[in-house]
Amino acid sequence: MSDNNVQIFDTTLRDGEQVPGCKLNTNQKLIIAEQLEHLGVDVIEAGFPVSSPGDFKSVEEISKLIKNTIVCGLTRAVENDIKVAAEALKYAKYPRIHTGIGTSASHIKYKFNSNQDAILERAFEAVKFAKRFVEDVEFYAEDAGRTDNEFLARVCEMAIKAGATVLNIPDTTGYCLPSEYGAKIKYLKENVKGIEKAILSCHCHNDLGLATANSIEGVINGARQIECTINGIGERAGNTALEEVVMVLKQHPYLNLDTNINTQHLYGISQLVSESMGIYTQPNKAIVGANAFAHSSGIHQDGVIKNRETYEIIDPKDVGVTESAIVLTARSGRAALAYRAKNVGYELTKLQLDEVYTNFLNLADQKKEIDDNDIHQIIETSTVYQQIISA
Repeated sequence: MSDNNVQIFDTTLRDGEQVPGCKLNTNQKLIIAEQLEHLGVDVIEAGFPVSSPGDFKSVEEISKLIKNTIVCGLTRAVENDIKVAAEALKYAKYPRIHTGIGTSASHIKYKFNSNQDAILERAFEAVKFAKRFVEDVEFYAEDAGRTDNEFLARVCEMAIKAGATVLNIPDTTGYCLPSEYGAKIKYLKENVKGIEKAILSCHCHNDLGLATANSIEGVINGARQIECTINGIGERAGNTALEEVVMVLKQHPYLNLDTNINTQHLYGISQLVSESMGIYTQPNKAIVGANAFAHSSGIHQDGVIKNRETYEIIDPKDVGVTESAIVLTARSGRAALAYRAKNVGYELTKLQLDEVYTNFLNLADQKKEIDDNDIHQIIETSTVYQQIISA
């Protein structure tokens, strides 16, 4: 892997599925996994095999299906978890076990009733045990965002010593500011012995709406894997949105950071995940929301009609959207009305447009949005209708 390549670790089928009411069956998971591979993700976290027979089966079947992408199974730092994950992954061409333990003072005290030395030992033993089954072992330090950096570095060193190939640094509670998270990654990059043997990975949650920003700061400061989900789905406020981090890196080439994602498939897989999980994607969701490339303000519409780049930093086609949408509302101007009228067959002169626009505003004040049928009605009831159709 080149130093400027950022691996995309998709956890839609594991962390994303933890959204209440969004359980997927095995067949749905297989369909999504196949599309994730087609999208170009580097790692598919297929599930948490020990959690249920259904999850075990899904990970096993995905392992059989996927040919070119790493298939990953999550575990706790528990031997039985790791054994079960290894069994579920036995058919995978490129298997990865993802194991780890909480490292923050809060987790050590309240979750484990333990101490730092015992956590260091459990981290080492979990990775060492996982290496008996697979070569590729990722270690997560849960709640790393709130973990003291010096202790976190010691945990990372133990994981590397045991054979970890990837170090996951999760902001589990979505607490960190981007500057804090970036500084944490930089600290580990500069202070962990043997860090060159492992990839640092960002796993950020969106409790404060900072998951994308934190992940980007992470890779700017030396991480080379981002863990994310389609549409940013996930527990509580969700995970880092795959489509957002990928397009941030694509639209800022001076960062010199690339992914292997075929961005033209982003909108399609967003729709697939939304429909499969029965979870509504907010219209103003970045990149894949219904309004991401829709314009209703007259000033914006006029600019976009003249040159798309005046108000769009992304070409809709780059993410699989056919074209921008000019939405007619009472805030729309003459340029937008003329554009939409032309699309349904009417070439209006300036004087004709002035006359029709008055009718348009009267109707637009009564309706939230003017559709194509309304345009026909507005023009057909105008005083210049005969002029327009005889032109």
